[in-house]
Amino acid sequence: MEEGSARKPTYRNLLRTIFGFDDFRPGQERVLRALHAQGASLAVFPTGGGKSLCYQLPALNYAGVTVVVSPLIALMKDQIDYLRSKGVAAARMDSSLAPDEMHAVNRSLADGSLKILYVAPERFNNERFVAQMRRTPISLFAIDEAHCISEWGHNFRPDYLKLADIVRDIGAERVLALTATATPPVVRDICAAFGIPDDCAIVTGFYRSNLNIHLTPLRSRDRDSMLCQRLKERPVGPTIVYVTLQKTAERVAMMLDEASFAAKAYHAGMETDERTTVQEWWMASDRGIVVATIAFGMGIDKSDVRYIYHYNLPKGLESYSQEIGRAGRDGRASLVEMFACRTDLPTVENFAYGDTPTEDSIRGVVTEILSAGEEFDVSQYDLSYRHDMRALVLKTLLTYLELLGVIHQGTPFYASYSVRLQVPKDEIVGQFSGEPGELLKRVFASGTRGTSKGAVRYRINPDETAAALQQERRRIIRALEVLEERRLVEITPSEVRQRFRRVGDQADIETLVADLTRRFQRRETQTIEGAGRVLDLVTHEGCQTNALAAYFGEVRAEACGHCTFCGTGKVAVLPAEPELPPIESEVNPADLQRLRAEFPEALKTARQTARLLCGLSSPATGKARLTRHALYGSCEHQRFHDVLSWIERSTMAKP
Repeated sequence: MEEGSARKPTYRNLLRTIFGFDDFRPGQERVLRALHAQGASLAVFPTGGGKSLCYQLPALNYAGVTVVVSPLIALMKDQIDYLRSKGVAAARMDSSLAPDEMHAVNRSLADGSLKILYVAPERFNNERFVAQMRRTPISLFAIDEAHCISEWGHNFRPDYLKLADIVRDIGAERVLALTATATPPVVRDICAAFGIPDDCAIVTGFYRSNLNIHLTPLRSRDRDSMLCQRLKERPVGPTIVYVTLQKTAERVAMMLDEASFAAKAYHAGMETDERTTVQEWWMASDRGIVVATIAFGMGIDKSDVRYIYHYNLPKGLESYSQEIGRAGRDGRASLVEMFACRTDLPTVENFAYGDTPTEDSIRGVVTEILSAGEEFDVSQYDLSYRHDMRALVLKTLLTYLELLGVIHQGTPFYASYSVRLQVPKDEIVGQFSGEPGELLKRVFASGTRGTSKGAVRYRINPDETAAALQQERRRIIRALEVLEERRLVEITPSEVRQRFRRVGDQADIETLVADLTRRFQRRETQTIEGAGRVLDLVTHEGCQTNALAAYFGEVRAEACGHCTFCGTGKVAVLPAEPELPPIESEVNPADLQRLRAEFPEALKTARQTARLLCGLSSPATGKARLTRHALYGSCEHQRFHDVLSWIERSTMAKP
C-alpha cells in the first residue's frame, strides 16, 4: 500500500487484506469515491450497514491521521480493539486515560504512526487539544452520529454545531459525516454545515428485510405478563428490553429474574464498573436479557441480537429506528416488538417540558451576557445554577445566540492548572538553560505551592501568570505541555470557562428573549409531536414498515409482509386506560404552598413547580435538595401540561 492522496485509492485490496471482506456493502464504494474526488461525503446507512469502513479504509490509504468524532465511548473502545487486532494503529483520547496512556497517544500523533484517533465532540473544548490538532496533518475528519448537528434532529447536541468551524480551523483535508437516522431535512442540515455537495450524500435506505416489526397495543397493566409470555413462547436469543426510567429497568429486570429468565438491569444511575460487568455478561451470552434505558446499545457491536422489545414508547421514530436497528445485524431473521400504551405519553412528553427553560431564566442569561462587555468569559456551570437551567439547555441557548449573530464563541479554556511534580522543581528547571529555564522558574514562582498525598503540586492560573510575566497565555500553556511531554509533571486542568465575543449591534433584550422562548417552545412541540408519531405508526392503516421507511424519505412500492398490519390486515386500536386521578387528590395544596414559601427561588414560577411535581430535576431543585422531598415526582404519571395548567389556575401560581 502506497500512502498519499495523489494515488488512486486501493480500497478493494485493503478491504480483503486488512479486513477480510470480499466485497463492499451498499453505498460504501460511493462514499469512498466521493471522498477521493470531492473531499467530502455523508453516509446515511442503517445500523450495521458498514459506516465504520468508510473512514477506516481512507485512514489506511492516506498520509496523516484520521480523526473520528463520536459521543459513544463504548464504540471507541470496541473499534480500537478491533482495529488493533487487524494491525491498525488506533487510539482514543478521553479523561479516563492514565498519564502513561495519554503520553503514548501524544507520541504516536507527533511521530505520525497513529492512523485513527477517536475523540468525543467535547474534546474540542480543550484549547491544548485544538492547538495540537492544528499542528497535526489530518487526512480525514469523520463525524459519527452526525444528525446531532441538526437543530431539528432527534438528538441535537450544541457541541456538534462547532465541528464545522473546527474542520476549517484545523485544516482537515477531507470531511465525512455518518449517521443511521436522518430525515431529508436533517440530511440537508448536515450537508450545509460541512459543505458536502448534494451528490455526495449517500443514503442507502432504511428498510431491512430481516426485521419482523410487531406493534402491539395493550393496557399498561398487561405489559409484564405479555413480556413474560413472549419470552417463554419464542426461542431464546440475545435480547434488549428498552424502558424509559431507571426504576423501571430495575423493577422489570427483577421481575424477569424471579420468573427464571437471565435478565439484568442497565442504566446511567449504576456505577461504571457495574454497567461494564452487565455489558460484558450480555455480550458473551447467547440468551442474556438486558433491561435498559436508551443509553444501552449505542456503539456496541453485537451482531446476533435476536429480539428487541420496547416496554415503553420510544420518544420518536428516529429513536425507534435507531434502537430496532441493533437487532439482526448478522442478517438473520430477528424480531422487534413495541408494547404501545397511552399511559407512556406523559413520561415522554414530560422530558421535553422539563428541558424548556422559563422566560425568566432566559431573560436572566441574556441580560448577563449582554452586560458583560465586548469580550468576556463565563463558567457555564455557574451560569446554569444562577439561572436554573440545565447545562445542555444552557449550551443550546448560547448556541442560538451565536446563530442569531449576537455572540461568537471562542475556544474554552481552563482557568487553573494543577501541576503535580514527578521530580523536584530545581531538577526540572535545571534541564532548561537560558531564557526557557528562567521562564519556568518564574512560572513556578507565580503559582501556589501545596502537597497532596505526599506529592508537591503547584496551582497555576495561566492568565495571571501570563500578565505577571508579560508573556502570552499560549506560551505559559506550552511550557507546561513540554514538561508533561517529558514526564516531569502531570497536569490536571480545572475551572473550565467559555470565551465569548460580542458581535454586531446592541441587541434588544426583550426581542431576543421572545425569539429564544419561541425556539425552545418549538423544540418542545416537536418532541411531543414525535411521541405522537410513534402511536400513529402503531395505528397506521397499511404496511407499517413502509410507513417507517417513508418517514426517512424512502418510498417502497411493495408491502414488507412481516409487520403487524401485513400479518393481520387489521388496523390496531389502542385500548382505553383508566382515567388519571385529579391532581388535587395527589398533592396537598397546603404542603405545596409551604414548600414554595420555603424555597422561593427554586420554585419561583409555575413551570419550576410543575417540574418538581412531575419528578424533573433542575439545578435549583438539585441545589435545594428538593429531589428528596415527598412531593418530588408525586405527579410523574400526569401530563406536565395538565400539572402546569392546574398550578397556573390555582392561587398557588405565586408563593
